[in-house]
Amino acid sequence: MKIFGSPLFLATVLVLVQAPTSLHGFSFPSQFSPTRSGSPSSPRLQGRQERNGVFFKKSRPSTVLRIQQSLEEREDEVVPVVDQQSGGIKPFFKDTIFLGIDPSPDVVAIMSIYFVEGALGLARLAQTYLLKDELHLGPSELSALTGIFVLPWTIKPLYGFLTDGFPLFGFRRRSYLILCGLLGTFSYTLVGNSFFGAFSNDDNMLIPSTVVAIMVSSACIAFSDVVADGIVVEKTRDSNDPKIAGGLQSLCWGSAAIGGLLSAYFSGSLLEIMKPQDVFRITAILPFSVACIAFLINEKPATAGSSSLKTTTNGETGAVTTVIDTTAVKAQIQTLWEAVKQPAIYKPALFIFLWQSTPTSDGAFFYFMTDELGFGPEFLGRVRLVCAIASLFGVFVYNQYLKTRPIKDILFWSSIISTPLGLSSLLLITHANRSLGIPDGAFVFGDDVALSILGEIAFLPTLVLAARLCPPGVEAVLFATLMSINNGASTLGTEIGALLTRQLGVTESNFDNLGLLTVICNLSSLYPLFFIGWLDEVGSKSEEELEQQETATAAGNTTMPSTTANE
Repeated sequence: MKIFGSPLFLATVLVLVQAPTSLHGFSFPSQFSPTRSGSPSSPRLQGRQERNGVFFKKSRPSTVLRIQQSLEEREDEVVPVVDQQSGGIKPFFKDTIFLGIDPSPDVVAIMSIYFVEGALGLARLAQTYLLKDELHLGPSELSALTGIFVLPWTIKPLYGFLTDGFPLFGFRRRSYLILCGLLGTFSYTLVGNSFFGAFSNDDNMLIPSTVVAIMVSSACIAFSDVVADGIVVEKTRDSNDPKIAGGLQSLCWGSAAIGGLLSAYFSGSLLEIMKPQDVFRITAILPFSVACIAFLINEKPATAGSSSLKTTTNGETGAVTTVIDTTAVKAQIQTLWEAVKQPAIYKPALFIFLWQSTPTSDGAFFYFMTDELGFGPEFLGRVRLVCAIASLFGVFVYNQYLKTRPIKDILFWSSIISTPLGLSSLLLITHANRSLGIPDGAFVFGDDVALSILGEIAFLPTLVLAARLCPPGVEAVLFATLMSINNGASTLGTEIGALLTRQLGVTESNFDNLGLLTVICNLSSLYPLFFIGWLDEVGSKSEEELEQQETATAAGNTTMPSTTANE
């Protein structure tokens, strides 16, 4: 079985490196890829954000799964071998690094955009410390803002409609990338320079201005993510070379994974030698590079026939006017609504919502680790990196041993097992781990590695479930809608956790009720299991069985015309 080289595996790598890493109930607030999340309902396992993927823009998982399937059908085909010695350096890089794809400026530009998307996690911890140490916000305020920063990821279908149907300055992709890159750079620069002293004596303006700037940067990243996915899907669809499909997807996801892993550690170590604002200034270079790279994208100007535009001619003057044609958009919305009304779709979607909407103690636990236990940003960065690598092992375990198990069973038992693991943080809160001879740092590392592995095992079937819900014709927009629902549920869970934190009186200096908060959050993660029956129609089968069923269906559709013709 091809695991580590498959497009689905690389997609999952991006999800886990972009998703906030859970640390005993705390997920690092992130401006990136909230949708790209979908971990078990336990607060300590939830990747709050896609995060990953989500997380995903409209067609990413469904496209990857279908591309992977088509590649597997071609495994027995003979692929010409390139003579690397006679072909020179370019063929060598083409076959070994670029997976058989010609390393054109266009392809390099797409890879660079995905790398930047992963590397933008560099400001993840800086954002948290900025709100905590520079703006002096408490645990409940930090948790509440973390949920708000995810809101731009809940409307990803809207971004897809805009970039597909409404060209900007004549282009549907390039112009939006440039605009998002420049806006993101502007937002990071404003935060990094404390708005150039405009609000130095007015905290009432500094805090909301910072929140708005971070939300704008989050929206720019989400929009760029949608645009980049659209470019990849277009190139995959228009290519006649079967190697382009899986190869391009793998290159993109691999590039983002490398960027995410590189930024995981440095997001903490940089804060040891500089202020959060300095990290924001450094990070501002990344979205600006996206704006520059966008000029290398090979894109033809949009025409009235290729977008939601139509031309009208004035009968008297002969003047030609381009106006918006909303007919196609309305038709797609109607098709989407007809699909969502089906019980086989809305019941699992509701379960995913409940699964992700349970409260978390993220903000409170972050303050406990930094103020009570004395963990610094460099240590937290190392934990992020180790947890990301541990999640890769979870991907391996799932692909190797659990693909044959029913999706519903995996979700059920991962939730059951995650509850005692989540409650184990009580040992840290009461310092009982020290009585057992376990240092705080070692306890955090060991516990979070186990949770990261379990979280990834539970995340993958959730991703497969969402992808399999999408019927033909609306795969892209329906998956984007499901991921937006996932992100919206994560936001709700974060806000409920912030409310509980405030009601229980947990502050930056009072952790008396942190144990109670942890118990409430972990036990509440079990209530979605009462509705797991909603998955009976699609969740009772394993991923392997679903793949076999889809392959058989596709084969039946392929042979149908020839059978009719023979008759």
